[in-house]
Amino acid sequence: MRLLHVDAIGFPLFKSGLRFSLIAQQRVASDDKDRLYNLIKGSPFYLNSVTSVIGINASGKTSVLKVLLLALDILNNEPISHCESKDILGEASDAELVITFFSDSEELCQLETHLQVVRKGNERQYRITSETLKKKAMKEVKTKAQLIDFSEVEPFMTRLDDENFLADDISIIIAYNKKNYYHPCVKSLLSMTDVNVLPVSDDISLDVVQYLDPTIEALFFDREDRKTIHLKFVNQDEILLSDSRVLNRFLSSGTIKGIVAFSYGIQVLRAGGYLIIDELENHFNKEITATLIRLFLNTSININGGTLIFSTHYPELLDEFDRNDCIFITKNQNGITMDVLSNLLKRNDVKKSEAYQSDMLTGTAPSYEAYMRLKHNLVSSLNKRSSDD
Repeated sequence: MRLLHVDAIGFPLFKSGLRFSLIAQQRVASDDKDRLYNLIKGSPFYLNSVTSVIGINASGKTSVLKVLLLALDILNNEPISHCESKDILGEASDAELVITFFSDSEELCQLETHLQVVRKGNERQYRITSETLKKKAMKEVKTKAQLIDFSEVEPFMTRLDDENFLADDISIIIAYNKKNYYHPCVKSLLSMTDVNVLPVSDDISLDVVQYLDPTIEALFFDREDRKTIHLKFVNQDEILLSDSRVLNRFLSSGTIKGIVAFSYGIQVLRAGGYLIIDELENHFNKEITATLIRLFLNTSININGGTLIFSTHYPELLDEFDRNDCIFITKNQNGITMDVLSNLLKRNDVKKSEAYQSDMLTGTAPSYEAYMRLKHNLVSSLNKRSSDD
């Protein structure tokens, strides 16, 4: 299953809606094909394997990732009430998610889900009020626009009021997935943006650990009790830890987050799934961050079409991309808006970090007026303190 496109309507923070696409919209040159995933071998349709969401502080980057994670969790049969990012729905009375995806049986599908949040005391309850699933054969599609256009397609599955067997917050996609044995691999580090705890795993790569910290000789969870961590530094005795949170005393936050991010990344590369990371550069140096991006951009490694979706504050990371259609710019002015860089910057040869930092794109750098107010108030405060002394 391949996510192609998400439309979100009626979400409180996105007053004008949200459109997000993994489809490569710009022309695909022969050199680009080494960094893109071909939807069907030999077809003219490609997907971006890495997509970045960038914006200044409080511009809505995390909110965008939450919408995408919610869409992926719905596709993955998760009840809305169990979804990590369900809070993005707020108090929505009629939120709509239109999710377009490509199935392994070479069908294009579109799931349209209407969601409602009802408050019961201090708790929120989540209901799917209506839902349809449409499909069409890939051979009918000739243009990129037709990939997501289902206006002439009748639903083959509709949510019915008498479906007592289906919980109010579970999508009808569960029936489609069960029939086709779909279970997309979705890994998220949204909850680990500022908290770094190593989750229990049998799949901690020593190569990854030593890339991040070459002084470590061994790091793994005990296979029997699943709680004890074995940690050994070069030329030192082994250390046994009974709680993964204690690992912070021995390893840097960057090493721990790096182990998690790269371990999840390897799983996603193997399965052809999705890895979502908020503030990718948080705790990492630039080269480590770039390494993770390059793994997903390398089609000789990323043979199964794994997808990395991340947010960042750092415009320098944008220079890792040759294309503009995989970069989304967020702004928050009386509501979050987002636009793809290829709509704002028509030339691929302009250095992306410079265009962003110079505010050529408008609203991508703190305003000069805000800087001058900060400077003026700081000078006044310091002068007043000096005179009082």
